[in-house]
Amino acid sequence: MADPKGFLKYGRKDNPMRPIMQRIKDFDAMELDLDDGDRRQQAARCMNCGIPFCHHGVFYGGGRAVAGCPNDNLIPEWNDLVYQSRDQQAFERLTKTNYLPDMTGRVCPAPCEAACVQALNGPGITIRNNEKFIIEQGFKYGWVVDSGKPLHRTGKKIAVIGSGPAGISVAWRLNQLGHSVTIFERDDRFGGLLMYGIPNMKLPKNIVERRIETLRQVGIELVANTEVGKDISADELRNRFDRIVICTGAREARNLDVEGRDLKGIYQAVDYLRLSTQAIMNDGVAATTSLKGKHVLVLGGGDTRNDCIGTVIRQGCAGITQLEINPSLPKERTEANQWPEWPMVQKNGYGQKEARALFGDITSYSKTATAFYGKNGVVTEARISHVKNHQPIPGDETTVKADLVLLAMGFKGAEQWLFDQFNVTKRNKDYTTNDSQVFVAGDCRRGPSLVIWGIHEGRMCAEKVDATLNV
Repeated sequence: MADPKGFLKYGRKDNPMRPIMQRIKDFDAMELDLDDGDRRQQAARCMNCGIPFCHHGVFYGGGRAVAGCPNDNLIPEWNDLVYQSRDQQAFERLTKTNYLPDMTGRVCPAPCEAACVQALNGPGITIRNNEKFIIEQGFKYGWVVDSGKPLHRTGKKIAVIGSGPAGISVAWRLNQLGHSVTIFERDDRFGGLLMYGIPNMKLPKNIVERRIETLRQVGIELVANTEVGKDISADELRNRFDRIVICTGAREARNLDVEGRDLKGIYQAVDYLRLSTQAIMNDGVAATTSLKGKHVLVLGGGDTRNDCIGTVIRQGCAGITQLEINPSLPKERTEANQWPEWPMVQKNGYGQKEARALFGDITSYSKTATAFYGKNGVVTEARISHVKNHQPIPGDETTVKADLVLLAMGFKGAEQWLFDQFNVTKRNKDYTTNDSQVFVAGDCRRGPSLVIWGIHEGRMCAEKVDATLNV
């Protein structure tokens, strides 16, 4: 602990955000960086606690949310090293566990910060921002590629299906261990939801592409536009590879089975975000007028909801209505939700803050859509209702304009058809399946979750795969 009084000397400074009325004019990154001096002072605020709740993830509140890092990142150690300007050692400590800090340093909700001991009586440490600083130093000085290269090759071949956080992480670690890895991706670009599920202003796509390029540089083979079971068979993979790891995420989105659902203009959120990102990749990051005069209805209350709101604002929409089927959370912690639990309190994400600046409060709680209406096959209006126990209350209905409807209601789980291709009927806690050649990791094993969980799953699955190859 280089500065025992750092937490007393320096107040918390988050990375600044671009002003709302400036950032909504484009899809460029919203978050800026502190200078190096301020960043090292922020690292000095870490107290190197005797019991660091930050770096071990624990579920509280009936398993609703994790507090602390579920990936067991060595947070106090690399904070101290950043303060001492020992950045390469900080990088080595960070990447022992987290293979994608360039992603988590930008998009993680930072359950580690909620569990920080300083958060008991004030603001916790800026762990996510410090993490981003470390990995950017790693790319600046070439440490990332060097850290991913194996010392030798084992001659074993691994197929990884899916290139999201879990797929990248399992591939990275198995390659470090000397195995030859090929990643198969159904989309035209790699990264999974890192590429097509998170908007550019939150996670710039050049950052994702930079990471994908490092995979090539360390010797991982990448195959795009290839869907297993259609473009290449399960049997062919079995014959070509010693082990197969399925990391396809939890892409089966929740639907809303109501009257008018088949009208045009109603999208699953992830599909709409994909189209928006593809347009940005093709046409640039400037804001558009594609939704000029259009009113948007967003259903859902999670991070994807915020991403949809931020996206349609930058596309020039005339107004937004957002419905959350659950009641509003309290503004302050309750007695039943104390530190170090994740704070189950009302939060406004960046999209909601931007919408409030333009349109006022857009969010209604305990409401859902019960029907959609349109003209010439295109949605124009939605019927909405209050709910009780998630069920609409009869007779309590109104209508709102809705030229575009985005269903951001989360995901149910993995697409089963791919597991059927491999005759996989069991997905075990230790990443094995009923087939000794096939493994599984990430959201397709544990369900919809955070990027950091995908990284953890990929890391642990890689160790399991390696152990079976070295028996």
